[in-house]
Amino acid sequence: MKRLISAFRNSVRAFRRLAGSEAAFQQELMLLALALPLGWFVSTSWSGYALLIGAVLVLIMVEVLNTGIEAACDAFSREFNIDIQLAKDCGSLAVLISILLAGGVWIIAIAQRITGLPV
Repeated sequence: MKRLISAFRNSVRAFRRLAGSEAAFQQELMLLALALPLGWFVSTSWSGYALLIGAVLVLIMVEVLNTGIEAACDAFSREFNIDIQLAKDCGSLAVLISILLAGGVWIIAIAQRITGLPV
């Protein structure tokens, strides 16, 4: 139980730090705040709503991991290193893929809502 409490405290500390200083994380939190009520109107089922919100949460999760990679790389060295560049670029690619995933899920859901096509 002690490890669980410690992990929770570490997570809250990371959340506070990212919410206070990372612009991308702040924007994605605002996106989540918009998605929560908007998803209710876009989705046609509980599972559809969960998928819409889950897609945004996956985006946030990937952004958190990318920020962790960048922080670890910067702590190791701020000088140019081709391997560090690759690590940071891969993190950025992961964020881009998650943006495309979330956007695709939302576009499909909106299209289904507008056209009335079955899920």
